[in-house]
Amino acid sequence: MIQFGTGGWRAIIGDGFTKANVQLLTAALARKMKDADLSGFVIGYDRRFLSKQSAYWAAEVMAGEGVLCKVINYDAPTPLVMFSVKYFDLSFGMIITASHNPAIYNGIKVFTKGGRDADETVTAEIEKYICGIDPETIRTIPYEDARSSGLIEEINPQNAYLDSIIRGINIDAIRSRNLKIVLDPMYGVSKTSLQTILLTARCDVNVIHERHDTLFGGRLPAPNVETLNALKNYVMESHADIGIATDGDADRLGIINDEGEFVHPNQILVILYYYLLKYKGWHGPAVRNIATTHLLDKVADAFGETCYEVPVGFKHISGKMIETNAVIGGESSGGLTVRGHIQGKDGIYAASLLVEMLAVTGKNLSQIYDDITNEFGHLVMAERDYRFTEQRKAEIKQMLMEEKKLPEFPCEIEKVSYLDGCKVYFKNGGWIIARFSGTEPLIRIFCEMQEKAQADQICDIMKDFLGL
Repeated sequence: MIQFGTGGWRAIIGDGFTKANVQLLTAALARKMKDADLSGFVIGYDRRFLSKQSAYWAAEVMAGEGVLCKVINYDAPTPLVMFSVKYFDLSFGMIITASHNPAIYNGIKVFTKGGRDADETVTAEIEKYICGIDPETIRTIPYEDARSSGLIEEINPQNAYLDSIIRGINIDAIRSRNLKIVLDPMYGVSKTSLQTILLTARCDVNVIHERHDTLFGGRLPAPNVETLNALKNYVMESHADIGIATDGDADRLGIINDEGEFVHPNQILVILYYYLLKYKGWHGPAVRNIATTHLLDKVADAFGETCYEVPVGFKHISGKMIETNAVIGGESSGGLTVRGHIQGKDGIYAASLLVEMLAVTGKNLSQIYDDITNEFGHLVMAERDYRFTEQRKAEIKQMLMEEKKLPEFPCEIEKVSYLDGCKVYFKNGGWIIARFSGTEPLIRIFCEMQEKAQADQICDIMKDFLGL
């Protein structure tokens, strides 16, 4: 059964992720497009095992179904594919990727008109089409035959994508600073794009972990505090101004500051919003998911703006940003987007804005964040991930979501939300949430308080209550 999660469809290679399932999902999307009389489709792929071949399989199905298909026939970042949907005014797009998941996974992300992540309505319709397709009826045309006949067109939109980012940042300010930067693509697909932008801005750029390795160097291709030790060491040894890492498909961002410290995505989101409002004079609200820092709310309020809370899944952030004309939207896992660019996560654009901020303010990241916390207070988040059996999942769902039981907390409760998982808001401004991941078999607990010890304590209380 092909089921979409918060970040597309993902499955273990050779188990759920197979040629048959790639073709089945693509045929469902093709038939949905034809029934709605829609045209225009683009396919991209990252560096994972079977990604390129899977893109070919998908393109062959589109051709067999008579849908004209553009193919980015080189390793492509997810934001480049989203940009292409918008730039060429296409109805749909897809990329073969499992983003930050372990190397044994692959998957497909689907995008809709304007370059947005497909929402639940669209993915539910695709799943419905899948259920109605007999695999024996799926038609294909060999890739080279389809390309020769014009049903497949190979494109290279990279220059247009890079130009759009360069136009959106203060390139002259960066050129004046001679910044020293270390990039870590984590064996993924961001190197060419980020390096080109930064070299254009006259930065001194060094790159690590740039080779093609489908095992991602034996690491999880997610830029977090556990996976960026090599980047941290390189930044310190080379006295760099900043270290920039992106996940496997370059839609998420991880940062090491000039002191070799990991800068949490929550901090990056707050820093960029603060910079856009205070230094660039932008106006507008912010959007965050339900498991992201409330410090963003405090910054918004101080500037007379609103911060909107949505469920996990970037499609919810994109939708609310369009609805409210928000300046920025992001999540604690490292994805964010800014108004005027694509309507989805882009680690490459976010990194470029951070570099601009260093140049314009003349301050390093820790100084800017200190400015923010001195003005708005300090919040600390504790994060926990736990695996579970299917039996325990059912038991936890019943206890939390149906019976709505809660443990005894040491803080007075203000309200409880079941928008996405179970989130408890405390009267002291802190909060805790427990929710099942939409991309991995995990239950995640996040707690944000003024002190780390208290956040850890409340996480432990929830963990023990759930029997994890």
